[in-house]
Amino acid sequence: MGIILIQLLVLGTVIVLEGRDSARTIVWLFVLGTLPVLGALLFVVFGRFVRRYRLSKREEVVLGDLDFDSRVEADKLPDLAGKRPVNRKLEHLLGLDVTSRLTYNNRWEVLTNGDETFQALIQSLYEAKEHIHLEYYIFQHDMIGGDIIRILRDKADHGVKVRILVDGLGSWEFMRSFRFLKKEGIEAAEFYPIRFPFLTRKLNYRNHRKIVVVDGKIGFTGGLNVGDEYLSRSQELGFWRDTFVKLEGEAVGYLQTVFLHDWYEATKERLEAPEYFPVLPALGQGRVQIVSCGPDSRQEAILQVFFIALTNAEKSIYLETPYFIPDESSMMALKTAALSGVDVRIIVQGVPEYQITYWAARSFFAALLEAGVRIYYYQKGILHAKILIIDGEIGSVGTTNFDERSFRLDFEVTALIYETAFAQRLERDFVQDLRDSEEVLPEVFGQRSLWERTRESIARLFAPLL
Repeated sequence: MGIILIQLLVLGTVIVLEGRDSARTIVWLFVLGTLPVLGALLFVVFGRFVRRYRLSKREEVVLGDLDFDSRVEADKLPDLAGKRPVNRKLEHLLGLDVTSRLTYNNRWEVLTNGDETFQALIQSLYEAKEHIHLEYYIFQHDMIGGDIIRILRDKADHGVKVRILVDGLGSWEFMRSFRFLKKEGIEAAEFYPIRFPFLTRKLNYRNHRKIVVVDGKIGFTGGLNVGDEYLSRSQELGFWRDTFVKLEGEAVGYLQTVFLHDWYEATKERLEAPEYFPVLPALGQGRVQIVSCGPDSRQEAILQVFFIALTNAEKSIYLETPYFIPDESSMMALKTAALSGVDVRIIVQGVPEYQITYWAARSFFAALLEAGVRIYYYQKGILHAKILIIDGEIGSVGTTNFDERSFRLDFEVTALIYETAFAQRLERDFVQDLRDSEEVLPEVFGQRSLWERTRESIARLFAPLL
């Protein structure tokens, strides 16, 4: 008993001194107090992140501090005359990070659901001439996964450098194919592999990013992994609603930077960056910032971006997310916006993938509904799109869910695009998704049973640990 008390004292002190938010601190202390041995094991595995991923200054220059302006033909820079200024607070915040600077010479294309996404992706892979970089949380070796692998093998046979980086947990089964891929000229690596002993400190910190870069000129990111279910081919899951974005131009260089950082972390191989950042012609006037963050980041960049966007909204906030577990600041921003007359609408999963996240999300509804936020359950199938639209002028598409796991635990990336046309394109999908959803009415939600309220409270209690 004395050893357990000492253990609780030491771990409790560590938790408090780590400076966590109060909710997470209280929950972890509760777990340690009620389940001393199991709680200590859970904290070692899930509660801490050892910041071992630190690039040297030289490597940061090679990978992250490139002068992208010099890689655009000077006489072909877009004419921004008459363009509305971007949100200055967002630009300043992200400008502090050399990997998130605003770019101006871009084209974009919104890809709705799996058919559009994989059609555009496969076409770009076929056209690759120099290199292909793919990074996914989940890569299934099923029909669509097999189709992509066959294309990659063919490109590797023709001299294209192909690299695949997958998460060690999300793509556990796919990693059985690694030795075959490497024999065929494809370089494959896993991010934070799960090996014996299975309970490691990195288990809870996953690479949730989805990035594809072709020849340093074309980039993709968004919510879709590689698998048949993302093409709505799964009888169990049914229709899959998701969004990807295709980018051409300067912003691709920042997606490339994220991939190179992650490749270095997984392999310790430092790729010489200049060959992966070609000089670009004039492509368009799309203003794009690529924002990435993870548990090793100095700042919670994506959470900060969303917070500033929410608090600066004047007309509308349209949020679409499969998992909704906001922190206190995000809750306050959403409620304050609605109380200030901003049209705030949130679409979440109505057909849940995971029961605990479904019920945890419900625990936040009452306070939001009381403030005037309108909430909808998506009914057509599985909602997996991660979209934020502000005032019909700024849009965000990426890998980040609106929950604490994405904001603080996982490695994520999102494309923030300051273009009215882009925001309006996202709004068209959002309006269609509203038609395929059922609104959560305050008077009906207030009549839910005691059992439902209890399930919400229990899930809410453990939400900070999810």
